[in-house]
Amino acid sequence: MSDYDFCQVERDGHLFIVTINRPKAMNSLHPPANFELEKAFNEFAADPDLWVAIITGAGDRAFSAGNDLKWTAEGKKMDIPATGFAGLTSRYDLNKPVIAAVNGVAMGGGFEIALACDLIIASDNALFALPEPRVGLAALAGGLHRLPRQIPVKQAMGMILTGRRVGAEEGQRLGFVNEVVPAADLLDAAKRWAAQIIECSPMSIRASKEAVYQGLDEANLDKAITAHYPAIGELFKSEDLIEGPTAFAQKRLPVWKGR
Repeated sequence: MSDYDFCQVERDGHLFIVTINRPKAMNSLHPPANFELEKAFNEFAADPDLWVAIITGAGDRAFSAGNDLKWTAEGKKMDIPATGFAGLTSRYDLNKPVIAAVNGVAMGGGFEIALACDLIIASDNALFALPEPRVGLAALAGGLHRLPRQIPVKQAMGMILTGRRVGAEEGQRLGFVNEVVPAADLLDAAKRWAAQIIECSPMSIRASKEAVYQGLDEANLDKAITAHYPAIGELFKSEDLIEGPTAFAQKRLPVWKGR
């Protein structure tokens, strides 16, 4: 779309596809790209007719190589939007699902973008790493905290303390990758996952995502189950709550309203 220089956005029914578009820079992000991506995900978050998002990278070499180190090396200020790297890593209030379709390299901030998503679908040539210690930095856009919450701590520390690269199949074995597919099939696979989500009530999906992530912050199971989740309240006031059982009783597919 003409409003964006460093990313592309596409609407496909209830699906929103965001493509980081700096292939010559391995889709690394500088402040203008970060703020554009924030704008794109603000659009996704605000539109009730958009139910699922996919984020991927242009070209076949990289999902995102993370922070644009050339920009940093030139002494330019590395401003980050309040919603975090790529407008995603600090967007804690988004209860719509986001799928990372990881093509090629996902290093540093690029891996942190993927970890901030709800699902990771990876091409068979994908590579993941948090190599910040190798350049005197640290993975402070959520990687140090999300990775140990998504895979066993010892395995996470093995990646964090060495900066080593992990391929897609190992990432699936470790548990942070949902599916590995040939590179040519990556976007179709991500769309297939998105389509399965879209078959469900968007109100139910938002309530489920919110309850899972907020519930993980609770100290025990009882507190997690009995906590107040606004999206669950919205679900119980929605038209979808009636439509689901009605469609089941009438032996037809439900027509979700998302409200």
